[in-house]
Amino acid sequence: MRSVKMDLMLTLLGGFLFLCGFNFWMAQGAVHYYDFILKESNFTRLCSTKSMLTVNDSFPGPVIRVQKGDTVYVNVQNQGEYGVTIHWHGVKQPRNPWYDGPENITQCPIPAGTNFTQEIIFSDEEGTLWWHAHSDWSRATVHGAIVISPANGTTYPFAQPDAEEVIVLGSWFTGDVMAIIDEALTTGGDPNISDAFTINGQPGDLYNCSSDSTYRLLVESGKTYLLRIVNAVMNEEMFFGIGEHNLTVVGMDGAYLKPINVEYIMITPGQTMDVLFTANQSPSYYYMAGSPFADTNAPFDNTTTTGIVQYSGNYTPPSSPSFPSLPAYNDKAAAENYTALLQSLASNEHPINVPLNITTSMYITVSVNQIDCNGSCAGPDGNRLAASLNNISFQTPTTDILEAYYQTLPNVFTKDFPDEPPYYFNFTGDVGNNTIFPSLGTKVRVIDYNEAVEIVFQGTNVGAAENHPMHLHGYSFYVLGFGSGNFNSTTDPLSYNLDDPPLVNTIGVPKNGWLTIRFIADNPGVWFMHCHLERHASWGMNTVLIVKNGTTDATSIRPRPGYMPPCSTS
Repeated sequence: MRSVKMDLMLTLLGGFLFLCGFNFWMAQGAVHYYDFILKESNFTRLCSTKSMLTVNDSFPGPVIRVQKGDTVYVNVQNQGEYGVTIHWHGVKQPRNPWYDGPENITQCPIPAGTNFTQEIIFSDEEGTLWWHAHSDWSRATVHGAIVISPANGTTYPFAQPDAEEVIVLGSWFTGDVMAIIDEALTTGGDPNISDAFTINGQPGDLYNCSSDSTYRLLVESGKTYLLRIVNAVMNEEMFFGIGEHNLTVVGMDGAYLKPINVEYIMITPGQTMDVLFTANQSPSYYYMAGSPFADTNAPFDNTTTTGIVQYSGNYTPPSSPSFPSLPAYNDKAAAENYTALLQSLASNEHPINVPLNITTSMYITVSVNQIDCNGSCAGPDGNRLAASLNNISFQTPTTDILEAYYQTLPNVFTKDFPDEPPYYFNFTGDVGNNTIFPSLGTKVRVIDYNEAVEIVFQGTNVGAAENHPMHLHGYSFYVLGFGSGNFNSTTDPLSYNLDDPPLVNTIGVPKNGWLTIRFIADNPGVWFMHCHLERHASWGMNTVLIVKNGTTDATSIRPRPGYMPPCSTS
Protein backbone atom coordinates (compact mmCIF):
# COMPACT_ATOMS: atom_id res chain seq x y z
CA MET A 1 0.00 0.00 0.00
CA ARG A 2 1.32 3.43 -0.91
CA SER A 3 1.97 5.84 1.94
CA VAL A 4 0.14 9.16 2.34
CA LYS A 5 3.52 10.85 1.97
CA MET A 6 4.09 9.18 -1.41
CA ASP A 7 0.59 10.16 -2.60
CA LEU A 8 1.27 13.76 -1.58
CA MET A 9 4.60 13.75 -3.42
CA LEU A 10 2.97 12.39 -6.59
CA THR A 11 0.25 15.02 -6.39
CA LEU A 12 2.76 17.82 -6.00
CA LEU A 13 4.85 16.44 -8.87
CA GLY A 14 1.78 16.36 -11.13
CA GLY A 15 0.97 19.94 -10.24
CA PHE A 16 4.58 20.98 -10.84
CA LEU A 17 4.61 19.46 -14.34
CA PHE A 18 1.41 21.27 -15.26
CA LEU A 19 2.46 24.64 -13.89
CA CYS A 20 5.87 24.42 -15.55
CA GLY A 21 4.39 24.30 -19.00
CA PHE A 22 3.38 20.70 -19.61
CA ASN A 23 0.37 22.14 -21.38
CA PHE A 24 -1.31 18.86 -22.22
CA TRP A 25 -1.56 16.96 -18.97
CA MET A 26 -1.61 13.20 -18.82
CA ALA A 27 -5.12 11.79 -18.99
CA GLN A 28 -6.44 11.50 -15.45
CA GLY A 29 -10.17 11.33 -16.13
CA ALA A 30 -12.58 8.54 -16.87
CA VAL A 31 -12.44 6.29 -19.92
CA HIS A 32 -15.49 5.92 -22.20
CA TYR A 33 -16.26 3.52 -25.04
CA TYR A 34 -18.49 4.09 -28.05
CA ASP A 35 -19.40 2.02 -31.09
CA PHE A 36 -19.95 3.98 -34.30
CA ILE A 37 -21.57 1.82 -37.00
CA LEU A 38 -21.26 3.54 -40.36
CA LYS A 39 -23.86 2.35 -42.85
CA GLU A 40 -26.40 3.46 -45.41
CA SER A 41 -29.80 4.38 -43.95
CA ASN A 42 -33.02 5.64 -45.54
CA PHE A 43 -34.21 9.12 -44.62
CA THR A 44 -37.20 11.10 -45.91
CA ARG A 45 -37.04 14.88 -46.17
CA LEU A 46 -38.56 17.45 -48.55
CA CYS A 47 -41.09 14.93 -49.91
CA SER A 48 -38.51 12.34 -51.04
CA THR A 49 -36.59 9.41 -49.59
CA LYS A 50 -32.92 8.64 -50.13
CA SER A 51 -30.22 6.36 -48.78
CA MET A 52 -27.29 8.11 -47.06
CA LEU A 53 -24.30 7.27 -44.90
CA THR A 54 -24.99 7.67 -41.17
CA VAL A 55 -23.61 6.64 -37.80
CA ASN A 56 -25.89 4.35 -35.80
CA ASP A 57 -28.80 5.09 -38.17
CA SER A 58 -29.10 8.67 -36.89
CA PHE A 59 -28.89 12.17 -38.40
CA PRO A 60 -27.25 13.96 -36.69
CA GLY A 61 -25.19 11.16 -35.21
CA PRO A 62 -24.82 10.23 -31.52
CA VAL A 63 -23.58 12.69 -28.91
CA ILE A 64 -20.29 11.89 -27.16
CA ARG A 65 -20.49 12.98 -23.50
CA VAL A 66 -17.39 13.32 -21.35
CA GLN A 67 -15.90 15.39 -18.56
CA LYS A 68 -12.81 17.55 -18.96
CA GLY A 69 -9.68 15.40 -19.14
CA ASP A 70 -11.43 12.12 -20.03
CA THR A 71 -10.38 9.66 -22.74
CA VAL A 72 -12.71 8.07 -25.28
CA TYR A 73 -12.29 4.99 -27.46
CA VAL A 74 -14.56 4.89 -30.50
CA ASN A 75 -14.73 1.68 -32.50
CA VAL A 76 -15.65 2.86 -36.00
CA GLN A 77 -17.21 -0.04 -37.91
CA ASN A 78 -17.47 0.86 -41.58
CA GLN A 79 -20.41 -1.05 -43.05
CA GLY A 80 -20.76 1.52 -45.84
CA GLU A 81 -19.78 1.37 -49.48
CA TYR A 82 -16.54 3.39 -49.46
CA GLY A 83 -13.65 4.37 -47.22
CA VAL A 84 -14.28 7.05 -44.58
CA THR A 85 -12.39 8.78 -41.76
CA ILE A 86 -13.69 10.47 -38.60
CA HIS A 87 -12.24 13.70 -37.15
CA TRP A 88 -12.74 14.94 -33.59
CA HIS A 89 -13.06 18.63 -34.33
CA GLY A 90 -11.46 20.87 -31.72
CA VAL A 91 -10.02 18.03 -29.63
CA LYS A 92 -6.30 18.79 -29.45
CA GLN A 93 -5.24 15.13 -29.21
CA PRO A 94 -1.98 15.91 -27.38
CA ARG A 95 0.93 14.12 -29.11
CA ASN A 96 -1.67 11.86 -30.71
CA PRO A 97 -2.16 12.90 -34.36
CA TRP A 98 -2.64 9.24 -35.34
CA TYR A 99 -6.31 9.45 -34.42
CA ASP A 100 -7.08 12.99 -35.61
CA GLY A 101 -8.74 11.70 -38.74
CA PRO A 102 -8.40 13.90 -41.87
CA GLU A 103 -8.18 11.62 -44.90
CA ASN A 104 -4.67 11.16 -46.33
CA ILE A 105 -3.31 13.75 -43.88
CA THR A 106 -3.06 11.70 -40.66
CA GLN A 107 -4.54 8.42 -41.87
CA CYS A 108 -5.97 6.73 -44.92
CA PRO A 109 -9.69 5.89 -45.08
CA ILE A 110 -11.15 3.07 -43.03
CA PRO A 111 -11.96 0.57 -45.81
CA ALA A 112 -15.54 -0.62 -46.21
CA GLY A 113 -16.07 -3.84 -44.30
CA THR A 114 -13.40 -3.09 -41.67
CA ASN A 115 -13.21 -1.31 -38.33
CA PHE A 116 -10.73 1.04 -36.67
CA THR A 117 -10.69 2.00 -32.98
CA GLN A 118 -9.73 5.63 -32.42
CA GLU A 119 -8.43 7.05 -29.13
CA ILE A 120 -9.64 10.58 -28.37
CA ILE A 121 -7.66 12.28 -25.60
CA PHE A 122 -9.30 15.31 -24.02
CA SER A 123 -7.06 17.80 -22.23
CA ASP A 124 -8.05 21.42 -21.49
CA GLU A 125 -11.20 21.57 -23.64
CA GLU A 126 -14.46 22.36 -21.83
CA GLY A 127 -17.81 23.13 -23.41
CA THR A 128 -19.04 21.95 -26.81
CA LEU A 129 -17.10 20.47 -29.73
CA TRP A 130 -18.13 18.02 -32.46
CA TRP A 131 -17.04 15.10 -34.60
CA HIS A 132 -17.50 14.57 -38.31
CA ALA A 133 -16.36 12.52 -41.27
CA HIS A 134 -13.30 13.99 -42.97
CA SER A 135 -13.47 12.29 -46.37
CA ASP A 136 -14.73 14.22 -49.39
CA TRP A 137 -18.25 15.45 -48.51
CA SER A 138 -19.31 12.58 -46.26
CA ARG A 139 -19.46 14.92 -43.26
CA ALA A 140 -22.80 16.22 -44.65
CA THR A 141 -24.52 13.22 -43.06
CA VAL A 142 -21.82 11.86 -40.71
CA HIS A 143 -21.47 14.23 -37.77
CA GLY A 144 -22.50 14.79 -34.16
CA ALA A 145 -21.82 16.82 -31.03
CA ILE A 146 -19.24 16.35 -28.28
CA VAL A 147 -20.32 17.61 -24.84
CA ILE A 148 -17.46 18.23 -22.38
CA SER A 149 -18.71 18.93 -18.86
CA PRO A 150 -16.56 20.44 -16.09
CA ALA A 151 -14.30 18.03 -14.23
CA ASN A 152 -15.38 16.69 -10.85
CA GLY A 153 -15.10 19.34 -8.16
CA THR A 154 -15.51 22.23 -10.61
CA THR A 155 -18.49 23.90 -12.19
CA TYR A 156 -19.53 26.28 -14.94
CA PRO A 157 -18.30 29.90 -14.66
CA PHE A 158 -21.97 30.92 -14.84
CA ALA A 159 -25.13 29.97 -12.98
CA GLN A 160 -26.05 26.31 -13.40
CA PRO A 161 -28.67 26.10 -16.18
CA ASP A 162 -31.88 24.22 -15.51
CA ALA A 163 -31.38 22.04 -18.57
CA GLU A 164 -29.32 21.83 -21.74
CA GLU A 165 -29.91 20.82 -25.34
CA VAL A 166 -27.70 20.12 -28.35
CA ILE A 167 -28.63 22.12 -31.46
CA VAL A 168 -26.93 20.96 -34.67
CA LEU A 169 -27.30 23.11 -37.78
CA GLY A 170 -26.87 21.02 -40.91
CA SER A 171 -27.31 20.89 -44.68
CA TRP A 172 -29.75 18.70 -46.58
CA PHE A 173 -29.15 17.63 -50.16
CA THR A 174 -31.94 15.85 -51.98
CA GLY A 175 -29.35 14.23 -54.24
CA ASP A 176 -26.46 11.96 -53.32
CA VAL A 177 -23.85 14.18 -51.66
CA MET A 178 -20.83 12.20 -52.80
CA ALA A 179 -22.13 12.17 -56.38
CA ILE A 180 -22.57 15.94 -56.22
CA ILE A 181 -18.96 16.66 -55.28
CA ASP A 182 -17.61 13.93 -57.60
CA GLU A 183 -19.41 15.55 -60.54
CA ALA A 184 -18.17 19.03 -59.59
CA LEU A 185 -14.56 17.86 -59.32
CA THR A 186 -14.87 16.03 -62.62
CA THR A 187 -16.34 18.98 -64.55
CA GLY A 188 -14.48 21.74 -62.69
CA GLY A 189 -17.68 23.65 -62.00
CA ASP A 190 -19.48 24.72 -58.82
CA PRO A 191 -21.11 21.88 -56.87
CA ASN A 192 -24.87 21.94 -56.44
CA ILE A 193 -26.04 23.93 -53.44
CA SER A 194 -27.97 22.27 -50.64
CA ASP A 195 -31.77 22.06 -50.85
CA ALA A 196 -32.36 22.96 -47.20
CA PHE A 197 -30.76 23.68 -43.87
CA THR A 198 -31.72 21.62 -40.84
CA ILE A 199 -31.99 21.95 -37.07
CA ASN A 200 -31.28 18.61 -35.43
CA GLY A 201 -31.91 16.90 -38.75
CA GLN A 202 -35.24 18.60 -39.53
CA PRO A 203 -35.69 21.38 -42.12
CA GLY A 204 -38.63 23.07 -40.40
CA ASP A 205 -41.90 24.75 -41.28
CA LEU A 206 -40.71 26.81 -44.24
CA TYR A 207 -39.87 23.80 -46.46
CA ASN A 208 -42.17 21.38 -48.28
CA CYS A 209 -43.33 18.27 -46.41
CA SER A 210 -41.48 19.36 -43.27
CA SER A 211 -43.86 21.01 -40.80
CA ASP A 212 -45.03 17.74 -39.21
CA SER A 213 -41.47 16.86 -38.17
CA THR A 214 -40.15 20.32 -37.19
CA TYR A 215 -37.76 20.10 -34.24
CA ARG A 216 -39.34 21.30 -30.99
CA LEU A 217 -37.62 22.37 -27.78
CA LEU A 218 -40.01 22.09 -24.83
CA VAL A 219 -39.35 24.70 -22.12
CA GLU A 220 -40.86 25.80 -18.81
CA SER A 221 -41.46 29.44 -17.92
CA GLY A 222 -38.68 31.01 -15.88
CA LYS A 223 -36.09 28.30 -16.52
CA THR A 224 -32.72 28.86 -18.19
CA TYR A 225 -31.43 26.57 -20.91
CA LEU A 226 -27.91 25.96 -22.19
CA LEU A 227 -27.92 25.43 -25.95
CA ARG A 228 -24.85 23.64 -27.28
CA ILE A 229 -24.87 24.85 -30.89
CA VAL A 230 -22.86 23.15 -33.64
CA ASN A 231 -22.60 24.49 -37.19
CA ALA A 232 -22.27 21.35 -39.33
CA VAL A 233 -23.49 23.20 -42.46
CA MET A 234 -21.38 22.42 -45.52
CA ASN A 235 -20.87 25.73 -47.30
CA GLU A 236 -22.66 28.58 -45.53
CA GLU A 237 -22.06 30.55 -42.37
CA MET A 238 -25.23 31.03 -40.35
CA PHE A 239 -27.13 33.59 -38.34
CA PHE A 240 -29.20 32.02 -35.54
CA GLY A 241 -31.72 33.43 -33.06
CA ILE A 242 -34.95 32.77 -31.14
CA GLY A 243 -38.03 34.94 -31.60
CA GLU A 244 -38.51 37.53 -28.78
CA HIS A 245 -35.70 35.98 -26.69
CA ASN A 246 -32.22 37.33 -26.09
CA LEU A 247 -29.24 35.01 -26.08
CA THR A 248 -26.20 35.02 -23.80
CA VAL A 249 -23.10 33.52 -25.41
CA VAL A 250 -20.80 32.01 -22.75
CA GLY A 251 -18.51 29.68 -24.67
CA MET A 252 -17.08 28.86 -28.08
CA ASP A 253 -15.00 26.01 -29.51
CA GLY A 254 -14.48 24.33 -26.15
CA ALA A 255 -13.43 27.43 -24.18
CA TYR A 256 -15.34 30.02 -22.15
CA LEU A 257 -16.07 33.60 -23.16
CA LYS A 258 -17.03 36.70 -21.25
CA PRO A 259 -20.85 36.57 -21.41
CA ILE A 260 -22.26 38.40 -24.45
CA ASN A 261 -25.92 39.42 -24.58
CA VAL A 262 -27.14 39.41 -28.18
CA GLU A 263 -30.24 39.01 -30.34
CA TYR A 264 -28.49 36.62 -32.72
CA ILE A 265 -25.23 34.77 -33.22
CA MET A 266 -23.13 34.34 -36.35
CA ILE A 267 -21.59 30.88 -36.44
CA THR A 268 -19.37 29.54 -39.22
CA PRO A 269 -19.11 25.92 -40.37
CA GLY A 270 -16.85 24.18 -37.88
CA GLN A 271 -17.61 26.49 -34.97
CA THR A 272 -19.49 25.55 -31.80
CA MET A 273 -21.06 27.93 -29.30
CA ASP A 274 -22.51 27.60 -25.81
CA VAL A 275 -25.54 29.86 -25.52
CA LEU A 276 -27.90 30.52 -22.59
CA PHE A 277 -31.46 31.69 -22.93
CA THR A 278 -34.20 32.08 -20.36
CA ALA A 279 -37.83 31.21 -21.07
CA ASN A 280 -39.06 34.61 -19.88
CA GLN A 281 -41.74 35.44 -22.43
CA SER A 282 -45.47 34.74 -22.44
CA PRO A 283 -46.18 31.03 -22.83
CA SER A 284 -46.47 30.38 -26.55
CA TYR A 285 -44.58 29.03 -29.54
CA TYR A 286 -41.48 30.88 -30.78
CA TYR A 287 -39.37 30.11 -33.80
CA MET A 288 -35.68 29.41 -33.49
CA ALA A 289 -34.21 29.96 -36.92
CA GLY A 290 -31.01 29.70 -38.90
CA SER A 291 -30.39 31.67 -42.10
CA PRO A 292 -27.22 32.03 -44.18
CA PHE A 293 -24.55 34.69 -44.06
CA ALA A 294 -22.96 34.69 -47.52
CA ASP A 295 -21.19 37.90 -48.57
CA THR A 296 -20.29 36.50 -51.98
CA ASN A 297 -21.29 36.29 -55.62
CA ALA A 298 -20.87 32.51 -55.53
CA PRO A 299 -24.01 30.34 -55.45
CA PHE A 300 -25.35 29.55 -51.96
CA ASP A 301 -28.45 28.15 -50.27
CA ASN A 302 -30.58 31.20 -49.41
CA THR A 303 -33.24 29.41 -47.36
CA THR A 304 -34.13 29.39 -43.65
CA THR A 305 -34.45 26.47 -41.26
CA THR A 306 -36.71 26.66 -38.22
CA GLY A 307 -37.43 24.87 -34.98
CA ILE A 308 -40.02 25.74 -32.36
CA VAL A 309 -39.43 26.73 -28.75
CA GLN A 310 -42.62 25.47 -27.16
CA TYR A 311 -43.61 26.58 -23.65
CA SER A 312 -45.37 24.13 -21.35
CA GLY A 313 -48.80 25.01 -19.96
CA ASN A 314 -52.33 25.65 -21.20
CA TYR A 315 -52.65 28.31 -23.90
CA THR A 316 -53.80 28.68 -27.46
CA PRO A 317 -50.85 28.20 -29.85
CA PRO A 318 -50.34 31.09 -32.27
CA SER A 319 -51.18 30.63 -35.93
CA SER A 320 -47.61 31.68 -36.69
CA PRO A 321 -44.86 31.68 -34.03
CA SER A 322 -42.80 34.85 -33.50
CA PHE A 323 -39.73 34.92 -35.75
CA PRO A 324 -36.28 36.16 -34.70
CA SER A 325 -34.94 39.29 -36.33
CA LEU A 326 -31.93 38.00 -38.27
CA PRO A 327 -29.61 40.08 -40.47
CA ALA A 328 -29.80 39.92 -44.25
CA TYR A 329 -27.75 37.20 -45.90
CA ASN A 330 -25.10 39.67 -47.08
CA ASP A 331 -24.90 41.82 -43.94
CA LYS A 332 -21.12 41.79 -43.58
CA ALA A 333 -21.20 44.44 -40.84
CA ALA A 334 -23.60 42.37 -38.71
CA ALA A 335 -21.35 39.31 -38.94
CA GLU A 336 -18.17 41.22 -38.13
CA ASN A 337 -19.78 43.24 -35.34
CA TYR A 338 -20.75 39.97 -33.69
CA THR A 339 -17.25 38.49 -34.05
CA ALA A 340 -15.77 41.66 -32.55
CA LEU A 341 -17.69 40.99 -29.32
CA LEU A 342 -15.87 37.73 -28.59
CA GLN A 343 -13.47 37.84 -25.62
CA SER A 344 -11.96 35.07 -23.51
CA LEU A 345 -13.21 34.75 -19.96
CA ALA A 346 -9.56 35.13 -18.82
CA SER A 347 -10.34 34.44 -15.15
CA ASN A 348 -8.25 32.88 -12.40
CA GLU A 349 -10.06 29.57 -12.92
CA HIS A 350 -9.84 29.82 -16.72
CA PRO A 351 -6.61 31.67 -17.48
CA ILE A 352 -5.18 32.42 -20.91
CA ASN A 353 -1.61 32.73 -22.13
CA VAL A 354 -1.26 34.89 -25.23
CA PRO A 355 2.17 34.53 -26.91
CA LEU A 356 3.94 37.90 -26.90
CA ASN A 357 7.44 37.17 -28.23
CA ILE A 358 6.75 35.77 -31.69
CA THR A 359 9.41 33.47 -33.18
CA THR A 360 7.56 32.21 -36.28
CA SER A 361 5.54 34.58 -38.46
CA MET A 362 3.44 33.70 -41.48
CA TYR A 363 1.39 35.87 -43.84
CA ILE A 364 -1.08 33.72 -45.80
CA THR A 365 -3.30 34.90 -48.62
CA VAL A 366 -6.65 33.11 -48.95
CA SER A 367 -8.09 32.98 -52.48
CA VAL A 368 -10.55 31.31 -54.82
CA ASN A 369 -8.78 30.58 -58.10
CA GLN A 370 -9.03 28.82 -61.44
CA ILE A 371 -6.98 26.16 -63.20
CA ASP A 372 -6.62 26.47 -66.95
CA CYS A 373 -8.09 23.51 -68.82
CA ASN A 374 -8.21 24.97 -72.35
CA GLY A 375 -11.89 25.87 -72.19
CA SER A 376 -13.07 22.31 -71.54
CA CYS A 377 -14.20 22.73 -67.91
CA ALA A 378 -17.44 23.99 -66.39
CA GLY A 379 -15.95 26.84 -64.36
CA PRO A 380 -15.55 30.50 -65.36
CA ASP A 381 -14.21 31.00 -68.91
CA GLY A 382 -14.07 27.24 -69.38
CA ASN A 383 -11.56 26.86 -66.54
CA ARG A 384 -11.60 24.63 -63.45
CA LEU A 385 -12.51 26.21 -60.11
CA ALA A 386 -9.75 25.99 -57.50
CA ALA A 387 -8.69 27.60 -54.21
CA SER A 388 -5.38 28.32 -52.54
CA LEU A 389 -3.31 29.49 -49.60
CA ASN A 390 -0.37 31.70 -50.64
CA ASN A 391 -1.34 30.93 -54.23
CA ILE A 392 -0.71 27.19 -53.75
CA SER A 393 -3.65 24.87 -54.37
CA PHE A 394 -3.15 21.88 -52.07
CA GLN A 395 -3.01 18.47 -53.72
CA THR A 396 -4.01 15.64 -51.40
CA PRO A 397 -1.55 12.73 -51.63
CA THR A 398 -2.45 9.03 -51.81
CA THR A 399 -0.18 8.17 -48.86
CA ASP A 400 -1.06 10.01 -45.67
CA ILE A 401 1.36 12.76 -44.69
CA LEU A 402 1.73 11.66 -41.05
CA GLU A 403 2.86 8.19 -42.13
CA ALA A 404 5.26 9.68 -44.66
CA TYR A 405 6.70 12.08 -42.07
CA TYR A 406 7.01 9.46 -39.34
CA GLN A 407 8.55 6.84 -41.65
CA THR A 408 10.59 9.36 -43.73
CA LEU A 409 8.90 8.23 -46.95
CA PRO A 410 9.94 10.16 -50.09
CA ASN A 411 7.82 11.85 -52.76
CA VAL A 412 4.70 12.40 -50.63
CA PHE A 413 5.07 16.07 -49.65
CA THR A 414 7.56 18.91 -49.75
CA LYS A 415 8.54 21.18 -46.87
CA ASP A 416 8.41 24.46 -48.78
CA PHE A 417 5.05 26.01 -47.98
CA PRO A 418 6.06 29.69 -47.92
CA ASP A 419 5.77 32.14 -45.03
CA GLU A 420 4.40 34.80 -47.38
CA PRO A 421 2.70 35.01 -50.78
CA PRO A 422 4.93 34.61 -53.85
CA TYR A 423 4.43 38.26 -54.78
CA TYR A 424 2.55 41.24 -53.44
CA PHE A 425 -0.24 43.19 -55.11
CA ASN A 426 -3.35 45.04 -54.00
CA PHE A 427 -4.89 41.89 -52.51
CA THR A 428 -8.29 43.44 -51.82
CA GLY A 429 -8.60 45.79 -54.78
CA ASP A 430 -8.37 45.37 -58.55
CA VAL A 431 -6.30 42.20 -58.56
CA GLY A 432 -6.09 41.72 -62.35
CA ASN A 433 -6.12 38.43 -64.21
CA ASN A 434 -2.51 37.51 -63.47
CA THR A 435 -3.39 36.25 -59.97
CA ILE A 436 -6.12 33.80 -60.97
CA PHE A 437 -3.98 30.73 -61.60
CA PRO A 438 -2.28 29.10 -58.58
CA SER A 439 0.56 26.62 -58.47
CA LEU A 440 -0.27 23.06 -57.44
CA GLY A 441 1.51 21.07 -54.75
CA THR A 442 1.50 19.13 -51.48
CA LYS A 443 3.50 21.67 -49.53
CA VAL A 444 3.73 21.74 -45.74
CA ARG A 445 5.29 24.11 -43.20
CA VAL A 446 7.58 22.53 -40.59
CA ILE A 447 7.67 24.33 -37.23
CA ASP A 448 10.05 23.71 -34.35
CA TYR A 449 8.59 22.56 -31.06
CA ASN A 450 7.47 25.36 -28.71
CA GLU A 451 7.72 28.13 -31.30
CA ALA A 452 5.46 31.15 -30.69
CA VAL A 453 3.53 31.32 -33.96
CA GLU A 454 1.67 34.26 -35.49
CA ILE A 455 -0.35 33.83 -38.69
CA VAL A 456 -1.96 36.74 -40.51
CA PHE A 457 -4.62 35.50 -42.92
CA GLN A 458 -5.21 37.91 -45.80
CA GLY A 459 -8.46 37.57 -47.72
CA THR A 460 -8.14 38.50 -51.39
CA ASN A 461 -10.40 39.75 -54.15
CA VAL A 462 -9.21 37.00 -56.48
CA GLY A 463 -12.15 35.00 -57.84
CA ALA A 464 -15.27 35.04 -55.67
CA ALA A 465 -14.20 36.88 -52.52
CA GLU A 466 -16.03 36.00 -49.29
CA ASN A 467 -15.58 35.26 -45.62
CA HIS A 468 -13.42 32.13 -45.11
CA PRO A 469 -13.72 30.13 -41.85
CA MET A 470 -10.18 28.82 -41.25
CA HIS A 471 -9.72 25.78 -39.01
CA LEU A 472 -6.51 24.40 -37.49
CA HIS A 473 -6.34 20.83 -36.23
CA GLY A 474 -4.45 19.99 -33.03
CA TYR A 475 -4.67 23.48 -31.54
CA SER A 476 -6.83 26.27 -30.29
CA PHE A 477 -5.51 29.72 -31.14
CA TYR A 478 -6.01 33.29 -29.98
CA VAL A 479 -7.70 35.72 -32.38
CA LEU A 480 -5.91 39.01 -31.79
CA GLY A 481 -7.73 41.18 -34.29
CA PHE A 482 -9.14 41.60 -37.78
CA GLY A 483 -9.90 44.41 -40.17
CA SER A 484 -10.76 45.43 -43.71
CA GLY A 485 -8.40 45.84 -46.64
CA ASN A 486 -4.75 44.86 -46.81
CA PHE A 487 -2.92 44.15 -43.56
CA ASN A 488 -0.56 46.93 -42.48
CA SER A 489 2.23 45.40 -40.41
CA THR A 490 3.02 48.77 -38.79
CA THR A 491 -0.37 50.13 -37.79
CA ASP A 492 -2.73 47.15 -37.56
CA PRO A 493 -0.91 45.37 -34.70
CA LEU A 494 -1.53 48.47 -32.58
CA SER A 495 -5.17 47.39 -32.38
CA TYR A 496 -4.46 43.81 -31.23
CA ASN A 497 -6.27 42.53 -28.16
CA LEU A 498 -3.52 40.97 -26.03
CA ASP A 499 -5.55 40.95 -22.80
CA ASP A 500 -8.51 38.64 -23.44
CA PRO A 501 -8.66 37.53 -27.11
CA PRO A 502 -11.01 34.62 -27.84
CA LEU A 503 -9.46 31.15 -27.86
CA VAL A 504 -10.98 29.17 -30.76
CA ASN A 505 -10.16 26.54 -33.37
CA THR A 506 -12.16 27.99 -36.29
CA ILE A 507 -12.59 31.65 -37.25
CA GLY A 508 -13.90 33.58 -40.23
CA VAL A 509 -11.38 35.67 -42.17
CA PRO A 510 -13.33 38.75 -43.35
CA LYS A 511 -14.12 39.19 -47.02
CA ASN A 512 -11.36 41.37 -48.50
CA GLY A 513 -9.86 41.76 -45.03
CA TRP A 514 -7.28 40.28 -42.66
CA LEU A 515 -7.23 38.38 -39.37
CA THR A 516 -4.38 37.54 -36.98
CA ILE A 517 -4.03 34.44 -34.80
CA ARG A 518 -1.35 33.25 -32.36
CA PHE A 519 -0.52 29.98 -30.59
CA ILE A 520 2.38 28.11 -29.00
CA ALA A 521 3.46 25.12 -31.10
CA ASP A 522 3.61 22.71 -28.15
CA ASN A 523 1.65 19.81 -29.66
CA PRO A 524 3.99 17.80 -31.90
CA GLY A 525 2.38 16.18 -34.91
CA VAL A 526 0.97 16.62 -38.37
CA TRP A 527 -1.94 19.05 -38.30
CA PHE A 528 -4.27 20.03 -41.14
CA MET A 529 -5.19 23.70 -41.68
CA HIS A 530 -8.03 24.45 -44.08
CA CYS A 531 -11.10 26.47 -44.93
CA HIS A 532 -14.23 24.89 -43.46
CA LEU A 533 -16.39 25.84 -46.43
CA GLU A 534 -16.35 22.37 -47.88
CA ARG A 535 -16.20 23.38 -51.55
CA HIS A 536 -13.10 25.51 -50.84
CA ALA A 537 -11.38 22.64 -49.02
CA SER A 538 -12.20 20.37 -51.97
CA TRP A 539 -10.60 22.93 -54.30
CA GLY A 540 -7.33 23.15 -52.35
CA MET A 541 -7.67 25.89 -49.71
CA ASN A 542 -5.55 23.81 -47.34
CA THR A 543 -2.07 23.22 -46.02
CA VAL A 544 -0.40 21.19 -43.26
CA LEU A 545 1.61 22.36 -40.26
CA ILE A 546 4.12 19.79 -39.02
CA VAL A 547 5.25 20.54 -35.47
CA LYS A 548 8.52 18.79 -34.70
CA ASN A 549 9.20 16.78 -31.56
CA GLY A 550 10.63 18.36 -28.46
CA THR A 551 13.68 16.98 -26.68
CA THR A 552 11.91 14.42 -24.47
CA ASP A 553 9.51 11.52 -24.90
CA ALA A 554 6.84 13.61 -23.15
CA THR A 555 7.17 16.31 -25.84
CA SER A 556 7.27 13.93 -28.83
CA ILE A 557 4.67 12.26 -31.02
CA ARG A 558 3.41 9.06 -29.48
CA PRO A 559 4.56 5.86 -31.23
CA ARG A 560 2.65 4.72 -34.27
CA PRO A 561 -0.26 2.41 -33.37
CA GLY A 562 0.09 -1.22 -34.32
CA TYR A 563 -2.68 -0.90 -36.91
CA MET A 564 -3.55 2.01 -39.18
CA PRO A 565 -5.95 1.79 -42.12
CA PRO A 566 -3.99 0.84 -45.24
CA CYS A 567 -3.39 3.45 -47.90
CA SER A 568 -3.76 0.95 -50.72
CA THR A 569 -7.53 0.73 -50.20
CA SER A 570 -10.04 3.59 -50.26
